[in-house]
Amino acid sequence: MGLYLYNSLTKRKDKFQPLIEKKVGMYTCGPTVYNFSHIGNFRTFMFEDLLKRWLLHLGYKVNHVMNITDVDDKTIKKSIEEKISLQEITNKYSSEFMSDLNWLEILPANHFPRATEYISEMISMIKKLLKKDMAYIDIDGSIYFKISSFQNYGYLVNVPTLGSDEGASNILDDEYSSEFARDFALWKGWKKSDGGIYWDSPWGKGRPGWHIECSAMSTKLLGNHFDIHCGGVDNIFPHHENEIAQSIGANGNKFVNYWLHSEHLMVDGGKMSKKKKNFLTVNELKALGFSAQSIRYQLLAGHYRNKISFSINKKHESDKIIERISNFYYELIDKGANKMSGKQLPKAYQEFKKHLNNDLDTPKALAVFFDWMKLERKINQNDQTSASRLKCAWNFLIIFDSIFRFVKHNNMEIPIDVNNILSERKKARQRQDWEYSDILRQRLLNFGYLVEDTKDGQKLKKYKK
Repeated sequence: MGLYLYNSLTKRKDKFQPLIEKKVGMYTCGPTVYNFSHIGNFRTFMFEDLLKRWLLHLGYKVNHVMNITDVDDKTIKKSIEEKISLQEITNKYSSEFMSDLNWLEILPANHFPRATEYISEMISMIKKLLKKDMAYIDIDGSIYFKISSFQNYGYLVNVPTLGSDEGASNILDDEYSSEFARDFALWKGWKKSDGGIYWDSPWGKGRPGWHIECSAMSTKLLGNHFDIHCGGVDNIFPHHENEIAQSIGANGNKFVNYWLHSEHLMVDGGKMSKKKKNFLTVNELKALGFSAQSIRYQLLAGHYRNKISFSINKKHESDKIIERISNFYYELIDKGANKMSGKQLPKAYQEFKKHLNNDLDTPKALAVFFDWMKLERKINQNDQTSASRLKCAWNFLIIFDSIFRFVKHNNMEIPIDVNNILSERKKARQRQDWEYSDILRQRLLNFGYLVEDTKDGQKLKKYKK
């Protein structure tokens, strides 16, 4: 049936057809690095990771750009409040974000452009808009996009525009309510409260508005017209709506074909946000004993276009699910399924694929997988399970894990004491001291590790009591 995705532009599920066959240009709004990213942010990044992994599985080559917003109202405010340079603040939280991204097994983008590295591209785009009379310079040196000059404003949301006279209804803030659309800032003239944070431009000292940053970076790295743009629902207005207006206004072209947005992550019945101070960071969840796989499960089990609730109380439940999947993985390895040849897949895979091709319907895809896994584990208790069935199961499980990353792999950090015992046991076996070797085997069991002696040497795995 092909891949269908819900497009915020058309308000329907559209068949995915990239501009270039089997190649995808994809831009995702990244973090604003003035604080730790919370798991509400990572709900969106996780959905984008799922989309990217599924596209890769379907054979597409994905050129993924995720921006880093390292200059805006929030980053400047944080820098001034803490009396630390903008670069120090944003470098710190950029590093934390990359660490969290890696720990959660979210695939890195091909490009992570920082807004401050693309100021010249932003200035060039603003010049185009001024030349076309789609922008104007205000008395304070700020430059605003003239909404009345763009007749099709409202591609994503239908909001009334406020006023039409230059300067009568403009707004300097990056974020504002969706009650009215207003002329928005492309360039913000320098003011004393900005301190030493500014760039020189043809219009004097200042800095870019938030919306122009993404337009400049995305079109520079992906071209004026590309396939997919993603973000959270709170990006739809004004951010993405303004991106469309200024990008098409400047480049006289189509901008993005598919706009995808994930819903909010809820906590205690409300949206998780830094403003409400009700957010959880990855480090906080680590301290509570959450694994990356358990977090991934909670964030991916619900459909990306539905609100979902994250709960610390669901940790035990999600841990059990991850344990069952991981145990199945190692049961198949124990039976040698990973060393068997063949590319066959079970019928359940086609059902699984059908649901993910239907706008990434993870609840239904996971239901298919869990029903199939339950049956396979029951059948595999029989030592007479055919090699072809085992290989079928292994192939499907590997595909599943390449998309969801729910398996806890045994390339985990092994305690130093365990490594020392393993090294000592290797020496004992080399000198054929079998009695001492068996004593050390028991010590490893006491640590929760089982050692197997193979022709390739010692193999260590977690021991399930």
